[in-house]
Amino acid sequence: MLLTALIVDDEAPARSRLRRLLDPFVGAGRLDVPDEATDGVDALHRMEAAERPYDLVFLDVRMPELDGFDVLDRLPPAHRPAVVFTTAYDEYALRAFEASAVDYLLKPVDADRLSAAVARAEALRGADRAAGPDPRVDRLADLLEQLDRHTAPPPAPAGEAPLRQFTVQGVDRLFVVSADDLVAAVVVDGITNLHVRPGGGPLHRHIVSFTLDALEARLDPAQTMRVHRGALVRLGAVREMIPWFSGRYKLVLDGGLEVVASRTRSRDLRDRLSL
Repeated sequence: MLLTALIVDDEAPARSRLRRLLDPFVGAGRLDVPDEATDGVDALHRMEAAERPYDLVFLDVRMPELDGFDVLDRLPPAHRPAVVFTTAYDEYALRAFEASAVDYLLKPVDADRLSAAVARAEALRGADRAAGPDPRVDRLADLLEQLDRHTAPPPAPAGEAPLRQFTVQGVDRLFVVSADDLVAAVVVDGITNLHVRPGGGPLHRHIVSFTLDALEARLDPAQTMRVHRGALVRLGAVREMIPWFSGRYKLVLDGGLEVVASRTRSRDLRDRLSL
C-alpha cells in the first residue's frame, strides 16, 4: 500500500516546492499524491476526517493560529502519523528534535534529506501500525515537557498587589478588562491572544502587546495558572478536563475555548482543582 502523506505549511510556495520534491516518490509508486493543509487548523480537520490515517506528515513549525507543536498537542493517539518537521529553527532545536528521534527538514528542503525521511517512514510504517502508537510521539511529548519546564513563573513585582483590572488597546478605544472576566491568555505564533467573557457573555479575543510572562507576574497566582509554556488560564474558567495523550489534559474553558495543558502542569492543575 502506498505511503500517504500530508504537507502542512501556511506558505503556498513552500508547499509547492515540497510537492515537487516528492513527485519522484509518487512516480516510483512509493508515495500517494500528497494532500495539503494551509495551516494547523486545516491539518487537524484533514487528519481527523481522513478515512485512512496519514502515514507521514510534513509539518511546518511556525504557522498562525496553531503552530506545529500545537497541532501535535491536539492530535489524538489514533491519528498519530510519523512527523517530519519542516523548520527554520536554530541548530540547538534541531539537535533536540533529532535526539527525540523526530525527523526534521531544514528549509529550504534538501532533496537527499527528504529521501532519507521518506525511506525512514516507509521502514517504520508496518512495525508502528502493528505495535500501536508511534513511540516517537511520546518522545516528542517528553521534549515538549522539557521545554515547558524551562518556563518558570516570573516573580511578581515587589510590593505590588495583583491586578484586578487592566486596559487593552482596541482599534479606536481602550477596553477595561476585569481579571474575573479572563478566560485564558494563549500565545499563537509569538502573539499573545487574550480571551475574555465580559459579564459572562460571549467570548471575545483581544490581541495584546504584553507577554504572557508579564501578565502572569501581575495576576493573582491563586486564581490563575500557567498550564503550558504558551497558555495561562483562570482556574475558575475551567469546566472540563479531558484526558489527552501522554498524560496531558485538554481543558474546556468558559465559552468553549480549548487549551491543552502540559503533562507536568496537568498534574499540578488536577491537584489544585481537587478537594
